[in-house]
Amino acid sequence: MLRALPRALRISRSWRSQRARDCASNGTTRTPEIQVQALTGPDQGITEILMNRPHARNALGNVFVSELLEALAQLREDQRVRVLIFRSGVKGVFCAGADLKEREQMSASEVGIFVQRLRGLMSEIAAFPAPTIAAMDGFALGGGLELALACDLRIAASSAVMGLIETTRGLLPGAGGTQRLPRCLGVALAKELIFTGRRLNGVQAHELGLVNHAVAQNEEGNAAYLRALALAQEILPQAPIAVRLGKVAIDRGMEVDIASGMAIEQMCYAQNIPTQDRLEGMAAFREKRPPKFVGK
Repeated sequence: MLRALPRALRISRSWRSQRARDCASNGTTRTPEIQVQALTGPDQGITEILMNRPHARNALGNVFVSELLEALAQLREDQRVRVLIFRSGVKGVFCAGADLKEREQMSASEVGIFVQRLRGLMSEIAAFPAPTIAAMDGFALGGGLELALACDLRIAASSAVMGLIETTRGLLPGAGGTQRLPRCLGVALAKELIFTGRRLNGVQAHELGLVNHAVAQNEEGNAAYLRALALAQEILPQAPIAVRLGKVAIDRGMEVDIASGMAIEQMCYAQNIPTQDRLEGMAAFREKRPPKFVGK
């Protein structure tokens, strides 16, 4: 069952996957594995992707991946989205990683194609134009941690368990883990964690810098989500174009030498100069009032 959201009036628009629409047209019903919720009221601008595949602990199966790709494709064109939170509707689990039962039924060539889709999914998350936050209230293993690593920010409950455990299954990370983990933690530490398949709790992950914040879990099992929501609320009032361009400058700049990175920053800064929000920020400073940014 999907847990009730802790704040009222959260859902103002939602999308169903093409597969869900097909089921409806065929007279069958199926709960979508990915649900999109746009918050309202003072939280307007924060959108949540709710992962809800309880029977498989949010494992990355074909339907799950297809629905998530579809949701991202629609959301990336929505300028109203200022912050995107990834959370789970399954208590005790963020994402358990690959659906190994489903993968057992695939041929070797099908496995290769599916892993390529997973890699593309993580790249879509990483390239999402607005800031993304992973709220890890439970297990995030293998592909589940790779999904979180593709997000800009990560919040974990202290009791959450995470790790790139693929080597314990005769595999290696194939959806970006070998690339994003060393960029997050450094090469030597990333190698140690991948070579050993070690699992970390939220506190250990925070000590290493794998997550931004670790919080004590509550009785409802949503402490990481609540902290992620509070972080999103801090981002929400800032100038959205400046925030998005800041993300571009950081992400692209980290892949090149510092001189090239400075050139990227200059290009991003130049794009922000003609915006209404920049003028609003200057006026608000001069008039000693809070700015009202509109994303133009």
